[in-house]
Amino acid sequence: MTGNLKENSLHVGVLVILAALFFVVSDYHDGNLARIMVLAVYAVGYNLLFGYSGLLSLGHALFFAAGMYGLGLSMNLLGFAALPALLVGIVFSAGVSAIVGFLALRTSGVAFMIVTLMFAQAGFLTALHFGEYTRGDEGFVIQQASRMIAGIDLSAHANRYFAAFGFFALSYVAVAILVRSPFGRCLVAIRENEERARMLGYDVWMHKYLAVIASGTISGLSGAAYALLFGYAGATFASVQYSILPLLWVLLGGAGTTIGPLIGTAFAFYLIDLASEITTAHLLVVGLTIVLLTLFAPQGISGELRRRGLKWLP
Repeated sequence: MTGNLKENSLHVGVLVILAALFFVVSDYHDGNLARIMVLAVYAVGYNLLFGYSGLLSLGHALFFAAGMYGLGLSMNLLGFAALPALLVGIVFSAGVSAIVGFLALRTSGVAFMIVTLMFAQAGFLTALHFGEYTRGDEGFVIQQASRMIAGIDLSAHANRYFAAFGFFALSYVAVAILVRSPFGRCLVAIRENEERARMLGYDVWMHKYLAVIASGTISGLSGAAYALLFGYAGATFASVQYSILPLLWVLLGGAGTTIGPLIGTAFAFYLIDLASEITTAHLLVVGLTIVLLTLFAPQGISGELRRRGLKWLP
């Protein structure tokens, strides 16, 4: 079996398993899986920038929140239906990422990380400042009756699960295709040796800029999907914590792998869930587990599997 065929089989297999899990797990776990799939979209977007382009951002919560507020405020304040509001969220996050990318890419390395963090903090403070509309940390609820597309109630149990599955499948397949395209190969070349890529005639800045926009838009899709499916938007999702979480998920699952973001998100989610059942000091258990995993599997779970023999693992 060729490498490409193995990769394609894995991608299809992952999606088949996720679809089938709804019919075999309990209501509690399929609720968790719906949340994991939506957040994994966020990790997929982050991985495109960090894992494939080599750009470490600490400002992705801004893009996630842009999609979330773009959908939530257009529905609550402007009376938009769910589908147009979803498009508003995606377009808004694309616009924000275009502006941030244009300015942040004037820097590089640690400076890029700091600048993206500053933009995210500005977004968080803006959400708090306009608390009259955003309700600040308290957030606001999106009414169940308005969370419908084509007559399908997305707050219903099964509909929410398969909508989350659809959002994840769309981003998962799109990024898998993108990273195997000439554009994606160029991003990897830039990550590995930027000067050599520039000497070969590639427009390094433009490739990075498009990567920031694509990454921010996918992250915004995740934020909009979260607000739509779970009926809540709040400034907490714009905080530094939600810029660090996708980095953690990608590192745990394996940066620069297509399956890594899903693995890392699911691992971190259930690690916290299980540890909290055992002890009130669950964050200590989580921290120790993450440290051990980082020490003994520095390339993440899927990266370690690739290193130990599954060389074809995408």
